[in-house]
Amino acid sequence: MESTNEERNRIGVIGSGLAGLSAACVLAARGYQVVVFEKSPWLGGKAAVLNEAGFRFDMGPTILTVPSVLKRVFSEAGREMADYLDLIRLDPQWRCFFNDGSVLDLVENVSDMALSLDKRLPGTNAGADYSDFITYSERLHRISEKYYFWKSIGGIGDMIDPKFGFSLAILSDVLSMRMGRSVASTVRKYNPDPQVSQMLDHFTQYVGSCPEQSPAVLCSIAHMQTQEGIWYPRGGTRAVPEALVKLGEELGVEYRTETGIARVLVEGNRVTGVETEAGEVIELAAVVSNADSVRTHRELLSESAPRVSRKFERRRSYEAACSGVVLYLGLNKAYDHLLHHDFVFSRDPHEEFDSIYRKGEPAPDPTCYLASTARTEPETAPAGGDALYVLVHTPYLRPHHDWNKMLPEYRRVILEKLKTTGKMPDIESRIVYESALTPQDIHDRYRVLNGAIYGLASHGKWNGAFKPANRSRDLQGLYLAGGAAHPGPGMPMVLMSGWIAADSLDQDKIAPKVASVRC
Repeated sequence: MESTNEERNRIGVIGSGLAGLSAACVLAARGYQVVVFEKSPWLGGKAAVLNEAGFRFDMGPTILTVPSVLKRVFSEAGREMADYLDLIRLDPQWRCFFNDGSVLDLVENVSDMALSLDKRLPGTNAGADYSDFITYSERLHRISEKYYFWKSIGGIGDMIDPKFGFSLAILSDVLSMRMGRSVASTVRKYNPDPQVSQMLDHFTQYVGSCPEQSPAVLCSIAHMQTQEGIWYPRGGTRAVPEALVKLGEELGVEYRTETGIARVLVEGNRVTGVETEAGEVIELAAVVSNADSVRTHRELLSESAPRVSRKFERRRSYEAACSGVVLYLGLNKAYDHLLHHDFVFSRDPHEEFDSIYRKGEPAPDPTCYLASTARTEPETAPAGGDALYVLVHTPYLRPHHDWNKMLPEYRRVILEKLKTTGKMPDIESRIVYESALTPQDIHDRYRVLNGAIYGLASHGKWNGAFKPANRSRDLQGLYLAGGAAHPGPGMPMVLMSGWIAADSLDQDKIAPKVASVRC
């Protein structure tokens, strides 16, 4: 049966991760007819939920920062985010546990944090150093907003519009980005204390990359977090995709779960539709791929557009960001010394990063990130207990990694770290429910590149901040969104990538607007 013009004019979104849901909502709000294809039986990608034995765990992201990005998506439809989500501010933002037994809280207010550091490190100028670092971070954030965010960027040449020339102000901004310098060296320039610098390194861990190999501009994340805070959505971060799906439904978005896409269809140099894994051919005006950008080209375009696939691969090398082991631990008794978010730090960050990012092996003494949710939302665990989420970064999958064999031993390493540095010596006796996610599970479940949690690595002191652009350079009607596309991984960034992909498509006027915004 032949498709109608209205069906051909639809926009297809491949994948319902946060970027795909964001793109779908923005497109529908602007008047397009949108259909979302999702291979899994649930919507939301990694922002899934695990409900077992009276415990509820967010399976993927657990920290919501820069809520203004999410607000912008809702405002596209004239909606208030507060009508869809109940956000709880968390301050202190993190509690940090160090190998020598000391503890340091990261608080939101910069002046208060500076005072705390002066008390911790008297006579060292630590407070002023931290304040100077945040001031520098603020400038980097401002530059990012001016040149980098909210538009399709694939390289430094896309950041500056040549018709405006290259002024001294632009030169000053470019120089302040410390091109050729790393996050780690910049952090230590401002904060020489090893524990403070180890804490600040972990802003970069939001993007799953090594601070020693990532460009200094990523220090801007520090100001983004101190400016807008850290938030917990009531119901967990799973509440974010649920809110976006609800908004999309109100706007007329069609969601098709358990519908895997086998290939993107191409005629000449233009996308014409998709073919599902069941063999159904669906004509479309354009496609936004929320699938991993590398796998989109290697798997969905390799047959229908081999030239496009080869061109993408030749443009640059693509390295997966790190992966991770997640332990979901249901405890019958919560630990009172934890905050909602905690870092149990490694004894030596250089040793840790060298293992993960250079040797490609699990760190012998890892940093553990913890989300202890029951103190904020008691409903996540039976009375008095806790749903403890434990994430340890690991290398992306290598051919010799067999996580069926590796997990039992690495679980022991992780629990030993929690018992000692994390001050939880009796944790095993408190565990009444346990599940785990390995890099192989992440690769298979979410179909990401080599099990990477955060898409593509941000490595390279000159080009590390750049991911594939949201508007395809090689194929009309193809747009990219998600952690493996600009501006990169992390909840606010993938939501922004969906907005950029939708906005780019809208600018290109690639399809007629056939739907009106529902009230």
